Amino acid sequence: MKCISVYTNNFEAFSDIYEQILAAPPEENEDLVFEGITVSGSGDVPEQYIERMRVKPEVVVMKEKGKGITILQHGNVFEICLPVDSADAG
Repeated sequence: MKCISVYTNNFEAFSDIYEQILAAPPEENEDLVFEGITVSGSGDVPEQYIERMRVKPEVVVMKEKGKGITILQHGNVFEICLPVDSADAG
């Protein structure tokens, strides 16, 4: 899965830029700024990463079922985990 890190702890701000991020995701090791929030291409993560994060009490896990997207929120970061096939479509 391809992972994109969004550096904010504000869910409303994250929601406001979420579709923009999906429309123009950063490349691996690239930083972009959407409405003052830094967004980084964090590269690929294994499926096991999501499973390990899911069991931690400080991590919130959200899924966008229709697209196979998993969003992890912990500390001051949201991580958008995209299936590689849809991430490569752009």
